[in-house]
Amino acid sequence: MDSSLSDRHFLITGGTGSFGQTMVSRLLQAGAAEVRVLSRDESKQDAMRHRLRDDRVRYYVGDVRDFDSVHKAARGVEFVFHAAALKQVPSCEFFPLEAVRTNVLGSANVVDACERNGIETLVLLSTDKAVYPINAMGMTKALMEKVAQAHARNNPSARTRVCCVRYGNVMYSRGSVIPLFIEQIRNGLAPTVTEPSMTRFLMSLGQSVELVEHAFRHGEPGDIFIRKAGACTIADLATALCNLFGVPAKFEVLGTRHGEKLYETLASREDLARAEDFGDFLRVPIDSRDLNYALYFDEGDTRQEHIADYHSHNARRLDVPEIMSLLLTLPEVRAQLDEVGQPTEFRDT
Repeated sequence: MDSSLSDRHFLITGGTGSFGQTMVSRLLQAGAAEVRVLSRDESKQDAMRHRLRDDRVRYYVGDVRDFDSVHKAARGVEFVFHAAALKQVPSCEFFPLEAVRTNVLGSANVVDACERNGIETLVLLSTDKAVYPINAMGMTKALMEKVAQAHARNNPSARTRVCCVRYGNVMYSRGSVIPLFIEQIRNGLAPTVTEPSMTRFLMSLGQSVELVEHAFRHGEPGDIFIRKAGACTIADLATALCNLFGVPAKFEVLGTRHGEKLYETLASREDLARAEDFGDFLRVPIDSRDLNYALYFDEGDTRQEHIADYHSHNARRLDVPEIMSLLLTLPEVRAQLDEVGQPTEFRDT
């Protein structure tokens, strides 16, 4: 995090989640004057308070669905990270209106509260499921991106700079498949795989924070930033975990769940046609055309015809040893291996 952000004031919505807790720690290390955590779960806030024991962290019980609670939490703050969301695909499939209320209307509340409070920068966290979405979670995240872009498009002179980040699966985040697989393996069960050939991007929690920090430093209103990542099949991920825990690489196939895709897309060809390459990151600027389409009636964008989407089936494919190496960078995985007395070097089974 940029050292110039020391002595500044921050708000993180959904701050008791995996991303939020990591970002709070990073901001405290950078010398933040104050970090506010807004979330619905007072129990998690209390646990976080006892773990951090830092007076610079202030806790606000509230919900992004309620504008007043967001507006009050944002008073006197300079920078906001919006991580609060409904993220579980099956839950959003059964309760799509709840996903709309949190992921769309709640995000609009955050944007509005930031604008009214004169926040300098707001970064909203999106997902690869927002590209060509087939499930309610992805659809609502796609609309969240549109809310952010509409603010930039309709308010060119706004003080608040609003941009988004979009990334794939964050390893060992709450609700991810890795802790589930580990729990099953430690209980002597075969990991339950939905579809072995299904592919997903893999990103560590630290890498997701680095993406947000990059957007924070370089983002312009309406930008979407994407972190490039390797991908793997679900079967190879389960195999890598079995190898690490020294058990036979076997798994139970359940079949595709509600709203799941065979692969996820981080950037569409429409995104890539105007994207700027930062090496590890892609910047997708806002489509700044107005509603006067007559200017564009006779001239299309031929670049899109020769560009392929960037998805987990055509991204760099990680093999099992690479996945094992990546898993060993996660403190949570190493802690689980320590508990069972399993050495952390590679094992052949």
